[in-house]
This record gives sequence, C-alpha cells and structure tokens, in this order.
Amino acid sequence: MAVVNEGALKKMLKQYKYRDLTVREITNVILQYKDLKPLMDAYVFNDGSSRELMSLTGTVPVSYRGNVYNIPVCLWLLDTYPYNPPICFVKPTSAMMIKTGKHIDANGKIYLPYLHEWKHPQSDLYGLIQVMIVVFGEEPPVFSRPTTQPPYQAFQATGPPNQSYMPGIPAVSAYGPNPNPCGYPGYPYPGGTTYPATGGPAHYPSQPPVTTVGPSRDGTIGEDTIRASLISAVSDKLRWRMKEEMDRAQAELDALKRTEEDLKKGHQKLEEMVSRLDQEVAEVDRNIDLLKKKDEELTEALEKMENQSENNDIDDVIVPTAPLYKQILNLYAEENAIEDTIFYLGEALRRGVIDLEVFLKHVRLLSRKQFQLRALMQKARKTAGLSDLY
Repeated sequence: MAVVNEGALKKMLKQYKYRDLTVREITNVILQYKDLKPLMDAYVFNDGSSRELMSLTGTVPVSYRGNVYNIPVCLWLLDTYPYNPPICFVKPTSAMMIKTGKHIDANGKIYLPYLHEWKHPQSDLYGLIQVMIVVFGEEPPVFSRPTTQPPYQAFQATGPPNQSYMPGIPAVSAYGPNPNPCGYPGYPYPGGTTYPATGGPAHYPSQPPVTTVGPSRDGTIGEDTIRASLISAVSDKLRWRMKEEMDRAQAELDALKRTEEDLKKGHQKLEEMVSRLDQEVAEVDRNIDLLKKKDEELTEALEKMENQSENNDIDDVIVPTAPLYKQILNLYAEENAIEDTIFYLGEALRRGVIDLEVFLKHVRLLSRKQFQLRALMQKARKTAGLSDLY
C-alpha cells in the first residue's frame, strides 16, 4: 500500500482554491493505484501560457483479451479542481505508439463522455480512472512499436475489406507466411505446411487436386481456408468480446458491492445515532417530569408558609438538627447582638446621651464578652467540621 503524505500534498497545492477536496481525492486514488505519483510541473496551454499544476503520472492496469497491461497516463488537475475536469493524456513509452480513435487523438489527449459531463460531487478521480480502464479494455490507446517489416506485400484475400476489424485473419503471402507486426498470433491453416520466409524460390509440396487447404500454385486462397479463417476470427472476437463484457460487468459488480458495504455501514451508524437520540430524549423527559414534581412541591411549601407566616415565632421557624448546631446558632446570635450594642453605644456618645467614661466602660466589658463568644464559636465550628468564620 502506498504511503501518502497529506501535509506535503497540501504544501504543493497551496494555490488551489479547493485544496482539501483535491488532497482527499488524490489520497484516495493513490491508495487504490499505487503506480500513480503526484507531481507539480508546468502545464502549457494551447495559447502558449503555462501554469504550475498538479499531475498524477504513472500507469493504470487494463485488462485486454485475458491479459493485464499497464497503460501510462498523465492526469493534470486545474487549480479549480474538482469543479473543472482534469486534462488527461496517454504518455506512451519509446516502445509504444499512440493508437488514435474516438477517445484518443494524435497527441495522446483523452476524450471521454465522463469528462465532458463532469459535475462535482458526482464525478471524481477514482470514477474517471474506472471509466478509463473500461474504455481502454475495449479499445487500447497504445500498441507496441513494430520492430520488423514484412519482406513482401501481404496478399489481401477477397472478402473483409479491412483486416484491422478482423484480427484473427492472417495476411498470407504467395511465398511464405507474413510476420505479424501487431504481435497477434497467426492462425495455422489446417493441414498446411510451413513455407520458407527467405527470398529464394519456394518449394511447394504436392497438393491434392480436389481441395485446396493452403495457397495454391497461382497464389489464390481456397474457399475452405477462407471459411476456416473467418470462423476462427469470428470465434476469437466473440470470445474476447465476451471476456471483456464479463470483466466490465465484474468491475461494475465490485463497485456496487463496495457501495452496498458503504451504505450498510452508513445505515448502521444512523441506527446507532437514532438509538442514542431516543435515549437522550427519554432522559430529558424524565428530568422534565422530575423538575415539574419539585416545582409543585416548592409551590405547595410556599403556600403553606404564607398561610402560617402570621402565627409563626421566629425561634420556632429555625430549629437546628443537632445540639452542637444549636449552640453555634446561639453563640452567633449573641455575638451579633453585642456588635449591635456597641454600635448604638457609639451613637449615644455621638449624640451626648452618655459621656466618654461610661462609653468606654461598657465597650470594654462587651468587647471582652464578644471575644469569648467568638473563641467558643470557632471551637464549636471546628468540632462540627465547619470552615472558620473569621
């Protein structure tokens, strides 16, 4: 599995408008197709201007006629990706040649309906590569560069006008078999004999006078040979087309299975979320009922206290739960009473009701008493496990 450095990708794509979406799609594609590498390079547009763009360069596996081939491609991502489609090219090696067609031009540029109808978020890189694999499996964009040329002009039998549409029919020479530049295996004629490929005179074996199973002496091809070649070509083409259709159907089935698994996981997550929400709603309902009950109890207590407020004695209203708490309450009340007494003695002195000597005498006695009360109250609070008051 390829290792993807998302931090490095984000630095490379710093000028892209939708960097996070682009990094996410590139990461997903590289994890699936490890031969594709992200590169920053200058892309030259048709008007001659250039721009630094991200490209995915490498190979994608394509199944063609029972074999898997690695097709070299280059996908250029514009800085407005994924809201604009990539610019895709086939990059043949020195041993390959571009095979132009309805999806590939002479420069190797790729034209697909998927690119023409590109729309985010329905379209993405992974889907584009899947479509390329299917299309290239039907019509390969490259082929091997021929290394040798046929020594003689191939004989074209009457029948199919274009041999490229019937790859199973071999080109036959009157002097010998024709080397196949496309790399397809020739079909051996039934009962025929291998002819020399040199330029010297051909030594023909004796042939039965009735049925011609190979090239005759005058360079023509027998009907049985043409019929056998056509049957073989059609059979091979049907087998290849059937295998390609099965491979494409299998790829679509795999994609549907992955989608089904994702949907099942999403359904399970939704069920878990709904279950958690139901539990939270039930808990909130219980808390609401509890608050209503407490509110009713408080309302009843307030009404009861309002009805009894006229006949209540203040000493009977506050009743400590333990003797120690009662002692603390009495000490606190007496200490505050002394504090009030000292305050009013000061007021009496200010108004001239009492003289200074009387004031000092009573303040001295009350202060001593107040100090004793505070000390006793601190000791009681400590015994009761309460915090210090002063």
